[in-house]
Amino acid sequence: MQVTAYQTPSAKAPFQKATIERRDVGPHDVLITIAFAGICHSDIHTARNEWGEAMFPLVPGHEIAGTVAEVGAEVTKFAVGDHVGVGCMVDSCRECENCKAGEEQFCTNGGMTGTYNAIDRVEGRPTAGGYSTSIVVDEKYTLRIPDSIPLDEAAPLLCAGITLYSPLNHWGAGPGKKVAIVGMGGLGHMGVKIAAAMGADVTVLSQSDAKKADGERFGAQHHYATADGTVFDDQAGTFDLIVNTVAANIPVAQYLGLLKTRGVMVNVGAPAEPLEINAFGLLGGAKVWAGSMIGGIAETQEMLDFCAEHHIGATIEKITADQIDEAYDRTVDSDVRYRFVIDIDSMRD
Repeated sequence: MQVTAYQTPSAKAPFQKATIERRDVGPHDVLITIAFAGICHSDIHTARNEWGEAMFPLVPGHEIAGTVAEVGAEVTKFAVGDHVGVGCMVDSCRECENCKAGEEQFCTNGGMTGTYNAIDRVEGRPTAGGYSTSIVVDEKYTLRIPDSIPLDEAAPLLCAGITLYSPLNHWGAGPGKKVAIVGMGGLGHMGVKIAAAMGADVTVLSQSDAKKADGERFGAQHHYATADGTVFDDQAGTFDLIVNTVAANIPVAQYLGLLKTRGVMVNVGAPAEPLEINAFGLLGGAKVWAGSMIGGIAETQEMLDFCAEHHIGATIEKITADQIDEAYDRTVDSDVRYRFVIDIDSMRD
């Protein structure tokens, strides 16, 4: 079937309106009418060819929220009219140890199939993402969005939300734990909201105090400006868990110094340049430097249900499709509070 999308033909080119092909709805597929698509920094890295060879023309978008328009004959999880979402993957091998354990994002048989810039396992064509009016996805990789979360605020949860929920959940953020979130952008603001809802004592570590009031509104008890280098002495040995959300080369050793003995620092940001540390920064205090990448389908659904229970949605700025290029530049300049979301109705004229 043919649907409208916004795509970029090359790394240097602006986005343009186009018609793309979606596969027909198969027996286990769900046809989703997309209402909103979030703009993730990963979209920008890929569209600008900063993470290796992208497949152009490219339709990004893996923060997708919409409504079920049609279901395949054997679909059991969804019905027409349901609010649903699609995150960073639309398939995996389903047979490897990780897939069977519900960690499809770490599929060892060819890797997960990305929502865009991957090869579809059904048709063998490049996948196209959520900057489009409709998408066809297997029901196993489709998420139910609780009705209490507005679809525009729900879209960024499908990447930004799970990217922060997974490490906070895995490393035990909760009552009695001191958690620091490094950076308060599209990822970081979700980390503050989720960690606070989990019951942790939450600190924002940001370059300046510009977002201090927002952090407090989202649930942070403390805010420190890292541009004032004294924070690394004043708060040394303070935190049980630090989640670094920034996609830039930070002084990792200084941040490790903020951890308690056996504390954990988790990196979810993906800078283009390598991050480096001296091993003694880990050995002294038996500290852990870890990484985390989204979550499996079951954990993503758990996150959505948690957000519904705690009345959490992303803080967003809605744009029309013809503003995508501008939004990319503003995101790179950290000029958004806190996630751009494309109103897909703007593609339907």
